[in-house]
Amino acid sequence: QVQLVESGGGLVQAGGSLRLSCVVSGRAFSSHHMGWFRQAPGDEREFVTGITSSGVRSVSADSVKGRFAISRDNAKNTVYLQMNSLEPEDTAIYFCAASIARSVLIPTTPRLYDYWGQGTQVTVSS
Repeated sequence: QVQLVESGGGLVQAGGSLRLSCVVSGRAFSSHHMGWFRQAPGDEREFVTGITSSGVRSVSADSVKGRFAISRDNAKNTVYLQMNSLEPEDTAIYFCAASIARSVLIPTTPRLYDYWGQGTQVTVSS
């Protein structure tokens, strides 16, 4: 069993920054690709960014490229999402997810992730 706990969400003004953390317990963290997703009210859950199990490669949605960065510390079983230049459109619940590394590809669809956190709210005011 793998458990994920996110933290770091909150209220921030447009142009500000937040850093989300996700601590993973249970099975080997380093054998999972990790992803961040977000979901706004009335919208489907969307992929934000992901990172390989080794931390060597990452991929991000076009909407956050150049503003958000994912990283991981396998010694601490933690994945991070640094969010800069936040916009009101970034307001959503942010979810951390873990996917067993079945290939070198980083999954970008929710159904390919095996474990999920409970989410943390990010609100960006204009």
